[in-house]
Amino acid sequence: MSSTVKDMLASYPADLGDIDQARLTRCIEDCIACAQACTACADACLSEGMVGDLAKCIRTDMDCADICTATAAVLSRHTGYDANITAAILKACAMVCKACGDECGRHADMHEHCRICAEACRSCEQACNDLITSLG
Repeated sequence: MSSTVKDMLASYPADLGDIDQARLTRCIEDCIACAQACTACADACLSEGMVGDLAKCIRTDMDCADICTATAAVLSRHTGYDANITAAILKACAMVCKACGDECGRHADMHEHCRICAEACRSCEQACNDLITSLG
């Protein structure tokens, strides 16, 4: 099955270099999925009766969504590529995904949206770390 991300990378008119395109594709897709899950989780937390107890979760969700969105955007641009910027944003994304996955994981037994979000965060964290490793 083909994905838009994979198709766009394949259609890029210049050489992408030595980057592992499968890992790059997965990372972009996981960043987008994580951003959506975190946005939806923050919104769901706001609808919970004990919203005050979920303030840190909401904040972490919002931070994670923003950083995942930015990471997907940076990874989607290849003209004038800077490996240092790519590595820095991937490290930041992995870090915020770990923090958000841990925070949502604390609420996962009580809130299904937090369980789903924690899984998305862990998957994105792994994808970022896998891509970092492949960059050398």
